[in-house]
Amino acid sequence: MVTVDQSQGPGPISGVGSQTLPPIRACLFDMDGLLINTEDLYTLCADIVLTKYGRPHLPWSIKAQLMGVPGSSHGDTFHSWAQLPISREQFKEEQTGQHRIHFPECKPLPGVEKLLKDLKSAHGTQGLSVEIALATSSHKANYELKTSRPETKAVLDLIPEEHRVLGDDPRIQRGKPAPDIYLLALQAINSSLPEGIPKITPNECLVFEDSVLGVEAGRRAGMRAVWVPHPGLAAEYKGKEKEVLAGRTALYPIGNDEQLGAIDDGRAEQLVSLENFPYDKFGIVVPQDANHPTMDSR
Repeated sequence: MVTVDQSQGPGPISGVGSQTLPPIRACLFDMDGLLINTEDLYTLCADIVLTKYGRPHLPWSIKAQLMGVPGSSHGDTFHSWAQLPISREQFKEEQTGQHRIHFPECKPLPGVEKLLKDLKSAHGTQGLSVEIALATSSHKANYELKTSRPETKAVLDLIPEEHRVLGDDPRIQRGKPAPDIYLLALQAINSSLPEGIPKITPNECLVFEDSVLGVEAGRRAGMRAVWVPHPGLAAEYKGKEKEVLAGRTALYPIGNDEQLGAIDDGRAEQLVSLENFPYDKFGIVVPQDANHPTMDSR
């Protein structure tokens, strides 16, 4: 299990206005469905196999329960719904074959390239640079497939390799919604800071997530969060947004509820996309002359 010096973290959260939030010094990103369009491709791959065996397409009511859970498409929730006439092992093999075909089609989502480039040139209101890291549940083999397209690889390569934590990292004992992967990503950042630069605390981190379990993982890590859900997922959680932002959906209870946020505590918010990101709200300063060409404009 990954541990962190709790003396660096925030104190108990007791509601709106109970604390002054410091400027963000580190942005920690999920990947699938947030930086690249894999959620639509995961659905496509599942639907191809489902259609082959005369089953209906995967609905968001089921998909919403699978997002962010490693191997979830091989578990009870999916197969109890799918009722496929083949074994789980055969479905896994056929779905993996579709992944090999379609994952190389992954593209960055709108606003991602500009956001990452802006953050690489940004600093906080105290003049310290803003660090970025990746915390993805994708294993190395799938990560390489998903980033094999040159434009996609170029965007993900904006995140330093030493700051990328993948789902099969042996140091991760528990997947999301546990906080381990985000605490490990923060450790990777802090271990690379120049001598004399103060270590970054969880309270100075902003987690970017599209999944409900990912938001919970960020909140459990003592970090702030931005939730950017797929429109299909957002529709499934309409009216429950406050619970998602507090990490209190109890989708997969793991205990340690003292790690969770409070409703309307001001430490998480929902965005429609990563375009036109509100840097000022998080104490992030992007130089006025930051004008980055996109991959498509080169």
